[in-house]
Amino acid sequence: MPIEIQNGKISIEVDVQEENGAICVVYSGGKAKVTLLPGHGETKVITHQGKVKRVKFDEGEET
Repeated sequence: MPIEIQNGKISIEVDVQEENGAICVVYSGGKAKVTLLPGHGETKVITHQGKVKRVKFDEGEET
């Protein structure tokens, strides 16, 4: 997925026919990244000193 950052605005082009499910856009430190979210589970964005360090996925269904 192409991401453009110009003049303080983020532009993302997503082909909805190609992508099934939810996406998450994370912007930190002048960079933007897009990730697909799992069908079931939790997604955690881990930060440290105001910057994104990682994105963690805990996939699975609760029993």
